[in-house]
Amino acid sequence: MRDLGTGFRYLLKGQRWVARHGRQYGFGLLPGLITLVLYAAALVALALWGEDLVGWATPFADDWSSPWLGLFRGFLTAVLFALGLLLSVVTFTAVTLLIGQPFYENLSEKVDRDVSPDGHAPESGLPLWRELWISARDSLRIVVRAALWGVLLFACGFIPVVGQTAVPVIGFFVTGFFLTEELTAVALQRRSVELRTRLTLLRSRKTLVWGFGTPLAVAFLVPFVAVFLMPGAVAGATLMARDLLGEDIREGDEGGEEGDGAATTLPQPPSGWSSPGR
Repeated sequence: MRDLGTGFRYLLKGQRWVARHGRQYGFGLLPGLITLVLYAAALVALALWGEDLVGWATPFADDWSSPWLGLFRGFLTAVLFALGLLLSVVTFTAVTLLIGQPFYENLSEKVDRDVSPDGHAPESGLPLWRELWISARDSLRIVVRAALWGVLLFACGFIPVVGQTAVPVIGFFVTGFFLTEELTAVALQRRSVELRTRLTLLRSRKTLVWGFGTPLAVAFLVPFVAVFLMPGAVAGATLMARDLLGEDIREGDEGGEEGDGAATTLPQPPSGWSSPGR
């Protein structure tokens, strides 16, 4: 359970880092604002025309008598909007990171330099188009996994008692895991850590991941909060990525613009794993 608190502290440390680096925070807000506008437009469209879409998809119910027709299509409309809202929460990070790849890549590098004992930040050495392609490809894979989990949990929601108690809690933990994967990918991709290896690393420290991602998943349900937390979430995920890889972090509140600190050695990654070379 110690890792649970450690993960939450990384989330807080990331927010503190961007609070000390106002310029980085300001640039980091732009991709989230763009994504928020796009998602808000999509959800408004779903709310306005969702009922028409359900009616088009269920022609077999046209002859049903009242009130069954209204209840049936009203339920499906609510389900459709709920699924859209769930997918928007799950995919918001992936889309924001894709739109803001140059912004968050730069932010993550600055965090690495700030907390590294030697001031070094790993660099991918890849052209921007290649980084965008890898990010989009991996994000799509994660979104598909998250969508499958979403459908499964939605189906389990119809189970009496369990569906109204345990399933929502499990949903937040699942969402938190995938959010953390997307956020740590910014730092781990610069180290040539492939998606499969990233998932292995995260699964080896699940309580650490849940401590970081689950509170973030809950916070992202509040409108506009995701936009303001994203820069700090990227910074915190970079710190956590160093922990997962057993890299040193300077003491003294994760470095700072003005301070030097002693290096502390963090726990090593799972046995049998080694950081890929470039």
